[in-house]
Amino acid sequence: MFATVAFVYFVAVVQRTALGVAGVEALDRFGVEALGLASLSVVQISIYAALQIPAGALLDRVGPKAMLAVGSLVMASGQLLLAHADSLWLALAARVLIGAGDAPIFISATRLASEWFPPRQAPVMVQVTGLLGQAGQLASAVPVAWLLHASGWTVTFSVLAGLGVAAAIMAVLRVRMPHHGELHYATAAPHHGAAKISIREALRPPGVRLAFWTHWTGMFFANTIAMLWGVPFLIQGQGLTPAQASVLLSVLVIANMATGPLMGALTARHPLRRSWIILGSAAVTATAWASVLIPATPRPMIHLILWAALLGAGGPASLVGMDFARTFGRPGRLGTATGFANIGGFAATVLSVALVGATLQIVAPGTSEYTLDNYRIALATMGIPWAIGVAGILHSRRRTRAIMAADGIHVPPIRDAIARHRRSSPRS
Repeated sequence: MFATVAFVYFVAVVQRTALGVAGVEALDRFGVEALGLASLSVVQISIYAALQIPAGALLDRVGPKAMLAVGSLVMASGQLLLAHADSLWLALAARVLIGAGDAPIFISATRLASEWFPPRQAPVMVQVTGLLGQAGQLASAVPVAWLLHASGWTVTFSVLAGLGVAAAIMAVLRVRMPHHGELHYATAAPHHGAAKISIREALRPPGVRLAFWTHWTGMFFANTIAMLWGVPFLIQGQGLTPAQASVLLSVLVIANMATGPLMGALTARHPLRRSWIILGSAAVTATAWASVLIPATPRPMIHLILWAALLGAGGPASLVGMDFARTFGRPGRLGTATGFANIGGFAATVLSVALVGATLQIVAPGTSEYTLDNYRIALATMGIPWAIGVAGILHSRRRTRAIMAADGIHVPPIRDAIARHRRSSPRS
């Protein structure tokens, strides 16, 4: 079961991120500038984010099998249209389909992980699901990039459409919810409970909003690079070859995969300190970006490798948002809460991608060849969604802890926890 879900999510991530390695080709194929290229990702991600709550509500009612199968088929149809698109408008229509099909995939995968594994293991398995899915991003960075340069645009995206059909078949044949009595622990409430709780009620707990801002803050930096601006920035701004750019995207994904299980273990071990994990990760990622954007000259390869690794290591922090949704979501509406949380990172990505594209077009109008200084200015605008996300985490955490305190659960200040740990540690 887990292997099937991982394969479906793997294919979805490949299809979601494939355009990230084809950004330079898309500029030429559709004859667009930075804002036109950004629109291809913005449309896809906007549709994905807009459909998260409807997809979560449908998931609560019809279950993961149908959502995974239909989503995979819709993505496949979008890739097939993109393979033969010769204008920006057709490409935009294709990206709409890809975003719509992608919407239910991850939340269905996390729902199945929560159903099939005990609560103590659920945070780890959500991270492992994300880890295996991110292998799809690695496939975009290397095999898809190779196929694109060897066989061209049409063949590459047609092959991706075929992968989507294969994923849909796998979902139909293999995915199912556990039968009653098959597991020795309590699972989520049955689907019919969703009808008793409105969507508004499902989104009311501050902990669900904390899940949203956690996902927002943890995901968008790496997404902005992997889904669109990474390859153009590295080739045009840093002067790298396409092969070197693919290596750096691979480093980002490998770091993401390596950090995922550790993040899951930390989340399970320290459930009252999850927000500090997110805030620490956000600070490290912002520092990594500053080290690349402040210098006015291209960075050495070793510096860029470290930068990519730190970006990738920050990605799994976004999935802690799914654990917040599981913890604070209303029974019977876990799919809705998870879908809402999953909007966060992609809404931030839309904002980030659009800000970078618009800024590039302002600082260098009438061209698709951008300099390092152009990218330094444009990529610095990512500080805006970062600041919004950190402020959202701090605000929703305060409200969540107030509700927890009313229920008798008190979270001691971090300085008190550190002091208590030092007092209890044996002296050397």
